This record gives sequence, C-alpha cells and structure tokens, in this order.
Amino acid sequence: MTTPAIICVAITGSLPTKPDNPAVPISIEEQIASTRGAFDAGATIAHCHVRDDDGQPTSDPARFARLKEGIEAACPGMIVQLSTGGRSGAGQARGGMLPLAPDMASLSVGSNNFPTRVYENPPDLVAWLASEMRSHKVKPEIEAFDLSHVLQAKLMHDRGEIEETPYVQFVMGVENAMPADRRVFEFYVETVRRLFGPDAPWCAAGIGRHQAELNEWSAELGGHLRTGLEDNIRLDRDTLAPSNAALVARAAEAVTRHGRRVATPGEARALLGLAHA
Repeated sequence: MTTPAIICVAITGSLPTKPDNPAVPISIEEQIASTRGAFDAGATIAHCHVRDDDGQPTSDPARFARLKEGIEAACPGMIVQLSTGGRSGAGQARGGMLPLAPDMASLSVGSNNFPTRVYENPPDLVAWLASEMRSHKVKPEIEAFDLSHVLQAKLMHDRGEIEETPYVQFVMGVENAMPADRRVFEFYVETVRRLFGPDAPWCAAGIGRHQAELNEWSAELGGHLRTGLEDNIRLDRDTLAPSNAALVARAAEAVTRHGRRVATPGEARALLGLAHA
C-alpha cells in the first residue's frame, strides 16, 4: 500500500482536564508547545478546541485566532483544523471562528446520543455551518457518529452544500453512539468508497481504549489516523500518556507495521486538496 497516512492529533478537546492527566494542554501556550511536539512526531493535522481562563470549553474566536497563529508559526505547513463541536457553544456561536479561514473545520451533519446527553446538530445549523465553510474556503471534515451521517454528507455533496469530495471521519467507541466494531468499520469504509469513489480519503477516530485499535484498522485498510489527548489520555490501562507526541508516535508505529509511511505536511495537503502553506 503506497498511500501515505495522515496523522491528525486532537490536542485538547472539551472534556479532559489536568486532574485527569497533567499532560492535557489547556492554555494557548501549552497547546502550541504540545502541537509542536506532535508535529515533530509525525502529525500533520492539528484538531483544535480552546478553553477559557477557567479551563472550560469555549468557541471564542479570539482564542482560536491566537492558537491558529501560534501553530502556523511553530509548525510550518501543518494543517489547522478548528472544531465547531457542540460542547463549546450553542447555535451559530459554534461557527464564530470560521471567518479566520483555517485550512479545515469539523462538521457534524446529524445528531446522536452521547454518554449523558443528545449531541444536537439540527439541519438548519448544519446548513449554516456548511455555508460559512464554503464562504471562507474552509474544507469540512465530516464527523460521522452514525451511518446516516455518511449518507447525509453524500446528500449535501450532491446539493452543492459540500463542494469537494467529503473527507469523512468515523468516530467509534463513544458510549451510546457507534461502537468500535470491526465489521461495522469495514462497512463504513466500503460505503465511503461506494459513495465517493475508491480513492476518496477517509479517517477514523477511536475513543478511549479504542484509540490504538482504530489506528491499527485505519493503517491496515488505507485510511488516515486520528489520535491525541482529546480522545484518550492513556497509553494503556495503567499508564497515562505523557504527551500528545507519545500518542502520535504510537500511531506512526501502526502505520509502519502495515507497510505504509507517515505523510509529510505537503503530502497531507495534496491528499486533501488543500493549498500549500
């Protein structure tokens, strides 16, 4: 298999705290430093959330601007992907950072259950977020928590709401949502290839203990990999991950085991149809 593997590092997220793992980067300065370590280990996409002064998730565009600028300076060529996820704000506030014109942004195209709540993505908000991404030339990453989300991405693409071939990421292992099941995973891969073509790029994220498992499956079947402290704070049951870089290094080892190599920033941009930095 010759396609290089893109590694995305989800550096912070909305939930992990320093009491959970002291390596979780909370401040902008910590996030930039942690991203640089992950970049050196092979990550070429930084999936970014920001926190306020109390460590709570926020969609504050000024904080996103500082983080974006810092990552671009510290990690030349790295793809900056900002989160429009629902834990950080409500309604159109979730897309308030899109005028910053990052390379990419996450886009959840449907609702689903989370461990203790419903993750709401109503159609009007999804349409507005997609419109903002088109306006500011931001490539969406489709966060698929359910099969219907993959099919919805196809419908939005057919209607012109997503202009290029969708980049779909399967999120597996969230409690009450899609489980980490190998046969289901293979069906998702088959569905993306059927809907968007055999060469359409795709990614997968495993939550918690499923992170390493999904890294292996993605590396094996020709996809791209997501890792990072947002999704998983441990190397194993008894060992906290010392850094985002350590999780990226583990993902890179999975890539090598399956006869592939880690994509460079330029290769990652080419694979995703992004302009060079």
